[in-house]
Amino acid sequence: MARLRDAIATPAGKAPHVRRLFARIADRYDLITVWLSYGQDRRWKRQLLASAGPLPGVRVLDLACGTGDITWLAAYRGARVVGLDITPRMIELARAKARTNAAGAEAAREGPRPLFVVGDMCALPVPDASFDIVTTGYGLRNVPDLQLAIGEIARVVKPGGLFLSLDFNRPSHPVVRVAYHAYLSLVGSALGWALHRDPDTYRYIPESIRAYPGAPAVVGLLQASGFTAARWHRVLGGLMAIHEARRV
Repeated sequence: MARLRDAIATPAGKAPHVRRLFARIADRYDLITVWLSYGQDRRWKRQLLASAGPLPGVRVLDLACGTGDITWLAAYRGARVVGLDITPRMIELARAKARTNAAGAEAAREGPRPLFVVGDMCALPVPDASFDIVTTGYGLRNVPDLQLAIGEIARVVKPGGLFLSLDFNRPSHPVVRVAYHAYLSLVGSALGWALHRDPDTYRYIPESIRAYPGAPAVVGLLQASGFTAARWHRVLGGLMAIHEARRV
């Protein structure tokens, strides 16, 4: 555990660790998100997009898109979407959802087909002010440099545009925080052993939460980067959070 904590303590250490981790778990990613969210993950993602309002013709950038759930949901609602992830295998799986996932198949028929690209949230390969909405599911907590990533998000959102994020939260109450970390460590160890024969695989999740500043602090970072009306909503009693922020 201490070795893992040290590995993700700095941007230089966290970046390669996260790349290796998500390349390894990509094919199990959907299964893990369902298990760790008590089957609520898809509902939370729909809740996230509900905050965006009508989407026909809107340009959306979905960061850390993983296997493409939010990307395809936005496309199904008529948005012109780019899904970006740093893991090539995640992008392969996201593209395949057009053929294997019911929501993805509907999106391919009814809305503009998403564009999926491999890219880094800390160095987005897109022009300034090029998207109406930027979304991310479980993205902010995993970037090696949170402030740099938020700055990049602010750069690519149009004035008046919206940023939406779903992620684990860092509970403020010390007793709740200890219990939450203990639970995730226990479950993560069991899943890591069952799926990869390595209990450390999903112990990254509680360790990343331990290093995360928490939802209120993320609001402050968003405001400092040019977002107004930045706020967060409690999900699962505050163990999860949805952030919503409007660009100046």
